[in-house]
Amino acid sequence: MHRNNQLYHFLLERARLLTEQWYEALDKNDSSGIYASDDPKVVEMVKKQNYEFHVRFCRVFDESCSEAEFLSSFDEWICKTSGEQERQRTPIHLILREFFNNQAQYLDYVKEFVEASQETYSLETINRWNRKIIDNFTYVILAFTEQSYKYAEERLAAQKEMIHELSSPVISLSEDLALLPLVGDIDTDRAQKVMENTLQQCSIQQVKHLLIDLSSVLVIDTMVAHQIFQLIKALKLIGITCTLSGIRPEIAQTAIQIGINFNDLSVVSSIHQALAERHLLQ
Repeated sequence: MHRNNQLYHFLLERARLLTEQWYEALDKNDSSGIYASDDPKVVEMVKKQNYEFHVRFCRVFDESCSEAEFLSSFDEWICKTSGEQERQRTPIHLILREFFNNQAQYLDYVKEFVEASQETYSLETINRWNRKIIDNFTYVILAFTEQSYKYAEERLAAQKEMIHELSSPVISLSEDLALLPLVGDIDTDRAQKVMENTLQQCSIQQVKHLLIDLSSVLVIDTMVAHQIFQLIKALKLIGITCTLSGIRPEIAQTAIQIGINFNDLSVVSSIHQALAERHLLQ
């Protein structure tokens, strides 16, 4: 059994000291992110988080604390700490380095506890304590890394969503006329986002006629071409007519190959021509 209340209280009494010693030894010149900050509020937060870590971690030796309680307490700390913005901006290898530095502190304090104790502990017992420290640090490191990855994925997804919206803007040109300029490569995922965003923005802006310019679209496959024309059909269903401009020969060829009929669709060579014809019609 690895639990020992004397060792637990020995470590708990030194939790604040563990934090101060760790922060003093921190190489702030060779760090970036949260560890390099000289903002008093950030420094205070870093120390507070580290102290809370020690209060939780030393309970691994608390005889009144079950394994489930210990892990639950740490899961709460991991979830809260890994999602903090300053942590998210800190390279993960620097965070892992500090976990290992904290681990080394515990191994040193176990040695100090044994040397200062009036009791004699077997090598087997000491090794069991050290193994428990290493095993639980491994758990914390893996859980922290996994949770950080999840937060990063969520942030990336949100940024990607914003990029999709910004890359398919519906630009109002007049009271009922708008322009959708498509730029760059369009894959199936982006084409779907373009459809959703365009339908929503056209409805909000009460667009009656939409100019869709493809002159800056470099590559398009069969599936994407199909989705663009599905967008035109969907717009027609809600009372919005469309004019296509800037269709490249390869895109036109793809459209013909998948059987798209241009008979009911207004197609012009450029935005300039589309606007000129629109002006003449008015």
